[in-house]
Amino acid sequence: MHDPRALLDPGVDAVRRLARRGYQLDLAAIDDLLSRRNRAIQRGDELRAEAKRVAQEVGRAARGGGDVDVLKQRARDLKDEIRLGEEEAERLQAELRDLLLGIPNLPLDTTPDGDSDELAVEVRRHGAPPSFGFEPRDHVDLAEATGILDFVRATKLAGPRFSVARGPGAALERAMAAFFLDLHTRRHGYVEYSVPNLVTPETMTGTGQLPKFEADLFKTAVGGRDLYLIPTAEVPLTNLHAEEILDAAALPLAFTAHTPCYRSEAGSYGRDTRGILRLHQFSKVELVRICLPEESQRELELMLGHAETCLKELGLAYRVVALPAGDLGFSAQATYDIEVWLPSQGRYREVSSCSDCGTFQARRANIRVRDKDGRRSFAATLNGSGLPIGRTMAAILEQYQQADGSIPMPDVLVPYLGFKALTPDGTPLG
Repeated sequence: MHDPRALLDPGVDAVRRLARRGYQLDLAAIDDLLSRRNRAIQRGDELRAEAKRVAQEVGRAARGGGDVDVLKQRARDLKDEIRLGEEEAERLQAELRDLLLGIPNLPLDTTPDGDSDELAVEVRRHGAPPSFGFEPRDHVDLAEATGILDFVRATKLAGPRFSVARGPGAALERAMAAFFLDLHTRRHGYVEYSVPNLVTPETMTGTGQLPKFEADLFKTAVGGRDLYLIPTAEVPLTNLHAEEILDAAALPLAFTAHTPCYRSEAGSYGRDTRGILRLHQFSKVELVRICLPEESQRELELMLGHAETCLKELGLAYRVVALPAGDLGFSAQATYDIEVWLPSQGRYREVSSCSDCGTFQARRANIRVRDKDGRRSFAATLNGSGLPIGRTMAAILEQYQQADGSIPMPDVLVPYLGFKALTPDGTPLG
């Protein structure tokens, strides 16, 4: 959430910066609400001061034997005026807060121009896409032929856009999650967490999912409590320190978790509905970092490298792109996408987004920092996928496939799997 005074500051240039992402900022509405709220607060302070004076006059008049009826009536009137004024101030504050909660983060000027992923700027590539002497099959055909994924039974259980992993497929999912977590905790210094999959509306608001993206969330209402299924572990991990003041000397903080993720994918029907690229439920290893604002861009590069390491270790060809301002997520001020090569599509597809959110989420969740001199400010937060299990599995199946239908496994996963390859019928080998 934004500081309204910062948005109104000409030096921030909020109108121009938000226009780069296609958002038209109504400064007049913000200025009007802020002014009316401030006047209501000031008027309330004045009324309380007057009420205090009247109370003192009542006391003096009573001690002197004077008539206090008029003064007491004025005290009663002031009490009513104060109550009405407080209600007005609270109403204006809520209206201003609702307006600010719907305004996305300001993109950094270093982000490319544009409003779609087609205008993303390529930063680098790693590894050459595999060359096949045959027509490569997609991950769905490979998974069904080997029997490691069952989409028919998943649909029977839960409807479309779900998957069931079986035998070596379930083992591959588990192996990837364990490998990613070991890599991030042992080599990259992240602290692993096991977090709730259900969170409060306040938690969702802290990271920017609410109120704007409620249609994309799965919601439960049991026992009079509204809870939401997490769309990513970013939500609980970032909010671990909501309403807290952190010691600046302890930063940066680095968290990771492997969780299921639940997304309704509203409005995405017809897009990637085949296979495991866009499911209602999938699992992912998430990375979150909390740091000082002046360190956030350096921390973004660091986190990006951690996510890239996963793909390098797996031997997968990929590229990194910088997203344009108009394609940034709601809470991000800068984002790198990592796109892995999918041979069946003959193109790179997004497998991880690493985002610098600046102080945007910390303001919403009230995550502050205290320096050695006692000064307080808001922290910066970052998040990235390191990595999703389903999309990474799809890339492994497609990039490692052989002409006879067998699929070797990446060397780094073999100790976790206990086998080195799958035969065309899905039998583990080695």
